[in-house]
Amino acid sequence: MFSPPASVRVVLATQPVDMCKPIDGLTALVRAAWGEDVYSDHLFAFVSHKGDRIKVLTWRWGGFVLL
Repeated sequence: MFSPPASVRVVLATQPVDMCKPIDGLTALVRAAWGEDVYSDHLFAFVSHKGDRIKVLTWRWGGFVLL
């Protein structure tokens, strides 16, 4: 079971996102559209156009991680 610390927020995109977007494209979206700090410990979740896939972006140990 996944249980993040209480200080971690999960931010979910309300609009579908192209799942082919690389990490740079997703971080740009987080910064520009959401006004969030991509280097925080928060989890940023993106949903595909069909709604059948999810990508989660986070910053861990000096690099970005896609789940």
